[in-house]
Order: sequence, then C-alpha cells, then structure tokens
Amino acid sequence: MLSTGALRAHLLAARLAGPVATSREASLRSYRLFAARDPRVMLGLDPERAWGERDLLGLMADKCGVSGDPGHVSGPDVIDPERTLTALDAFARRLRGVMTRGAPVLFGTGHPHRLLEFYAGLADALSAAGCVVLTPAQGRCIDITTRFGVRTYALDYVRGVALMREPGVVHAGSATGAHTHSPLPVRVALEGLAEAGGPLPELVVGDHGWVCGAGQLGIEAIGLADTDDPALFVGEAEGRVSVAVPVDDAVRSAYYRPLTRYVLNRACLSQ
Repeated sequence: MLSTGALRAHLLAARLAGPVATSREASLRSYRLFAARDPRVMLGLDPERAWGERDLLGLMADKCGVSGDPGHVSGPDVIDPERTLTALDAFARRLRGVMTRGAPVLFGTGHPHRLLEFYAGLADALSAAGCVVLTPAQGRCIDITTRFGVRTYALDYVRGVALMREPGVVHAGSATGAHTHSPLPVRVALEGLAEAGGPLPELVVGDHGWVCGAGQLGIEAIGLADTDDPALFVGEAEGRVSVAVPVDDAVRSAYYRPLTRYVLNRACLSQ
C-alpha cells in the first residue's frame, strides 16, 4: 500500500508535481491560443462561455496551483501536489463506481510512450473485476492534422488502451504509437461502437482529445492533464469533464507506476 505521504514525496521527487518541466512560456501560450479558440488546444471541447487569458490563468491557478500572477512569464511551471492528490482520489472514486456497476469503460491516450502503462494497469484491474474494457474500431484509419500537415494513422489497442499508429507499422504490444491531442480517435471509437450496436462506455479514461472529445459528447470522462492543457480543466469547470488530474504528462513511464498503485488501492481494485 502506498501512503499519501509517500506518493506526495514521489510526485515531487519525480517532478510530476512541484516545479515541472513544462515551462511557464508554454502554458501561457496555450492559454492565449485557447482564449482565441485555436483547435490545436481545444482538444475537441466547445466551451459554453468565453474564456479570456486572465480567466484561464485564474482557473489554472485554482485547479493546478500555477502562479496566478500575469507578470510571471518565464521559468518552470508549478503544480501543487496537494491538488494532484485530491484529484487522484476523485479519479479513484470514479473507477470504483464503474467497478461496482460492472460498467463498460474505454481507455485511450495521446501520449502512449509515457502514459500507456498507467492506463493499462487500470484497464487490467477493471477487466479482472468484471468490467468490459472496450476496444472498438481497431485498425480504423483516421486523418489527423499535425504540424507537418494531414497524416493518416490507425487506431490500435495495447492491453485495452487505445493509441494511434502509423499504418503498416507493426509493433504489437509496444507503446511506440503517435503523439496526438486530437479528439478524432475517440469519436471514431464511439462511432464504431454505435455501428456495431454494442454498449457505449459509461466512462472514458485517458488524456487530451480522448477526455475532452468524450466529455463534449456527453460521456463521463476523467484523465491526466499538464499545466499547458487548459481544455481539460475548462471542461471540468463547465461540467463536461468529471476529473482532471494536474500532473506533468511527459516524465519517464516508470514514474507513473506509483500513481497506478495509489489509484488502484483507493478504488479498492488492488490485485
């Protein structure tokens, strides 16, 4: 069992919280783009209200613990570990809820090289507890706009977690998928479920477009988000994302293992 104190210490030591690798400049740029409704940072969310840069800075200070001072424009950004722990507890409660109901769940990540193992551990535990971990539309090709133009990727699953790969590149069971923030994969996955007449997920677990894209469609969604990902926290503030956990989303994959253990224990899913 991992105590709250031990996890807090790990968050700080691994720079998952506290001063993180995400720069203040990157976060402020994302807030500016979000205020301008740039689709690159909206992640599939269509906010109900206008969010200006000052509004977003205030929200992120409240949700993540970043500095609310608009004059602070450089250096590393900061995540309050207490906010991370509180959000992880809420995240675990949602998992326990679907476990209790034996409800279907969909997992997906746009950061497979970093976060796949975190989600896979949760998917394994929910599957063992009797939940259906959905894997719809496997192999479906999706055109996604990137900074290099439109690229075609294929939807794949590893241990029940969706990710995108370049078509024809076979790395069965590996985390070498594409980095994407697009909401298109979750839309295609949900469309595949509807076409097959199967159950829709009662919960989507993931990050970036997987969470915001599902939440925008009215499906309960929870996930991890960095300080330069305001969309998930706006979605949470507006009631379309159930839980956004503030955490650096780009540290070494192994550093998320204690988070998996903590969440599974809190959700009474420890194997």
